[in-house]
Amino acid sequence: MKKILLLLSAFVVLSASANAQHTISGTFTPAEDYTWLIAYRIKPGTQAYSADTAIQFGKATLAMPENAEPGMYRLVYAVPQEEYNFDVIYNGKEDIVFTFNSDDGATYTNSIENSTLSDYLAEISAVEQDIITFYSKQKTNKKEFNSLLKSLTSIQKNYETKSEGLIANHFITANAPYIPEAYSTAEAYVAGKKENYFKAIDFSNPVLQSSVFLTDKLTNYVFTAVPLTLSGTDELEQEVIKNVDSISTPLGSLTDDFKFYTYYKLWNTAVAYDYNTVSDYIYTNYLKDLAIATENVEAKNTIEAHNRLRIGEVAPEITWKTGKELNKLSGLAPAKNYVLIFWSSTCGHCLKELPALHKEFKNKTDLTVLAVGLEDEVENWEIEAAKLPNFKHAISLGKWDSEYAELYDVHATPTYYILDSEKRIIAKPEDDKAAVEFLKKIY
Repeated sequence: MKKILLLLSAFVVLSASANAQHTISGTFTPAEDYTWLIAYRIKPGTQAYSADTAIQFGKATLAMPENAEPGMYRLVYAVPQEEYNFDVIYNGKEDIVFTFNSDDGATYTNSIENSTLSDYLAEISAVEQDIITFYSKQKTNKKEFNSLLKSLTSIQKNYETKSEGLIANHFITANAPYIPEAYSTAEAYVAGKKENYFKAIDFSNPVLQSSVFLTDKLTNYVFTAVPLTLSGTDELEQEVIKNVDSISTPLGSLTDDFKFYTYYKLWNTAVAYDYNTVSDYIYTNYLKDLAIATENVEAKNTIEAHNRLRIGEVAPEITWKTGKELNKLSGLAPAKNYVLIFWSSTCGHCLKELPALHKEFKNKTDLTVLAVGLEDEVENWEIEAAKLPNFKHAISLGKWDSEYAELYDVHATPTYYILDSEKRIIAKPEDDKAAVEFLKKIY
């Protein structure tokens, strides 16, 4: 029943030109967890740096540039930036004051824009949660249900009126929920939600485009607007793919940069859910061409690396010579498991971890270890590799720019992959201890 209600989302952006300089101030708790705050102006499919400041004793004040345009700004407070951030509306007319912690997010003590939007979302979400509860408890009391619909209507009208003249109004209006005329079954309610999901949204609105609102809405639709009764993951993925195709119409008039950003988020969401069929479909049918058109080479490489190195894939081929003999990963003698280690003879961690693993694995006759040295030169590698005689050794010259560093997406040494008997990737442990623990479960 949790799928009955399509998820809400709303953040904000763009308007006219700036007036005077104002500030964005916050108190972060616990204070010791925060050191720096950066503000980025959100633009269609991208973001641009605006201001930054230190967070001292849990407090920070960003002096916004005098030419800072009104709109949605992303406040980044840790790395990776794509995970540790939240968005605020800056209208160029008020100082923003908030308190923040990672559990509750931001609470605004001074900001008509942000308080209005936050209060609206909280009230709408509470009533929609009541509707979920109504259906999940299999209630059929029409009077109770119609009372919930009346509350939704009242909240929406109240906040649309209350937010007139605010940037927040764009998002409140676009977020208008589906409200049936009277009691309906759960199945009918879900169908109505899906049919009317984009009814209130104007995709040509530059304010909506310059925010995460549209992308969040599209993502929620793709992954939650599915039938309540499905027999398994395969059927679910096929329904999600249908939704992916259906959003090409509302996205049609938007820029390639915006489309790329949207489909990239869809791809990442599919990966997070382990929907490999969906992620492959998105990349093949939409994202690959958009990545080329928008020159997002790094993203394209990231996706392709993920696809070839995800759990269940056959490990990419590795070849090396022992004397005049050409060896291949695919041609290694049968074993229960294989461990690939990408290391360097000049890496301090490697010189500690590999000897320990060599000792740990020495009596495992049905385990083969292939250590691939990412090196700038051969001499030192030969010396260190000779100390690990039970491992098979290959070298890849060029270190970080070498063939196998790129093929296996190696950015730090040592990097580990564990393979099954068919040389399919079954684990990517973070360190030697994690590798040993994983293999102990098998042996």
